[in-house]
Amino acid sequence: MAIRKVLLPLTGTAAGEAALSTALMIARHWSAHVTALHVRVDARDVAPLAGEGLSGAMIEEMMTATERESNDRAQAVRTMFERFITDHHVVVAEARAGAGHATASFAAVMGREEDLIAQQARLADLTVVPHPDSGEDVSSSDALHAVLFDSGRPVLIAPQKAPISIGTRVCLAWNGTAESAASALAALPWMQRADAVRILTAEGYQRRGPGAQELAAYLSLHGVDAEIATFAPVDREVGAGLLASARAFGCDLLSMGAYSHSRLRQLILGGVTRHVLERANLPVMMSR
Repeated sequence: MAIRKVLLPLTGTAAGEAALSTALMIARHWSAHVTALHVRVDARDVAPLAGEGLSGAMIEEMMTATERESNDRAQAVRTMFERFITDHHVVVAEARAGAGHATASFAAVMGREEDLIAQQARLADLTVVPHPDSGEDVSSSDALHAVLFDSGRPVLIAPQKAPISIGTRVCLAWNGTAESAASALAALPWMQRADAVRILTAEGYQRRGPGAQELAAYLSLHGVDAEIATFAPVDREVGAGLLASARAFGCDLLSMGAYSHSRLRQLILGGVTRHVLERANLPVMMSR
């Protein structure tokens, strides 16, 4: 299936431009529409968090400050979006069939960010999220995890620096799980257009399920000629080995399943998903 709608949640300007560049590159590749979505904090949500012992005046002051900060952030994000699309000559229009070129639009809504983004992602072919800030714990990236766990659609994590290309050399991380099967389906239209495709597998990564050879045979039925490469962990890290193998291939799109182990286990013990989220410097598409 071709990609026609890309959702881009924009919470701030720190990593926003790289994510915009990535989303626009995808839109131009597929003649798709980018919906940039900014979710404003509802000041009324602050009151229940204020706790006991605060006067009504203090709570009202907190709500006023929250609303002011929310307005300032929304204005900054919209200004960044408008400047970016003007500089890159992107047509601003509503999503419609048969446009034949990339288009974009901006929307601002108010509510709980993770809920609204997950809901909107259900009617997007792909959601592009900015890379977590280098100083931010990746486990706190609510938008990313909301899409992964509550949308049923793939999510692409933009690198911190805008990529030069995307989707010309595709790697598919395979371990036989339902999550990696979902990632193979999400990557199929990309693989059908790619110059080269490589399946990445490893003994310490494989779980119960079909092996890489079976996947390659399946992909060939869809016109994809994929080679298989077995990678080894780096410093006992499977995720590090996976990324090293992807880089050696010149990969500009890595597709993989996310959280085959529970998110809590990965938070405590680490894991492939967590390592890739924290360390990848290329576009990574995750499915669950």
